[in-house]
Amino acid sequence: MNAPVEVARPGLGTRLVTFYGDVVAEMKKVTWPDRPQLQQATIQIIVFVLILGAVIALLDVGLQALLVRLPAMLLGR
Repeated sequence: MNAPVEVARPGLGTRLVTFYGDVVAEMKKVTWPDRPQLQQATIQIIVFVLILGAVIALLDVGLQALLVRLPAMLLGR
């Protein structure tokens, strides 16, 4: 029987340097938005959050009326 062969793993320092080099290489590939694109995306996000907040508020009011006030009215309190 053959004994299992152990493969030497690079040291922590070597792995960190390799990782950092890989990160730098990937960051050079990134295309960053220009100012008008960033402003447009920001406005869209703000509008979306406001609409979502309004929907959640309406659901809250509706469910509160349904789950709190309706049973109280039915029981005559």
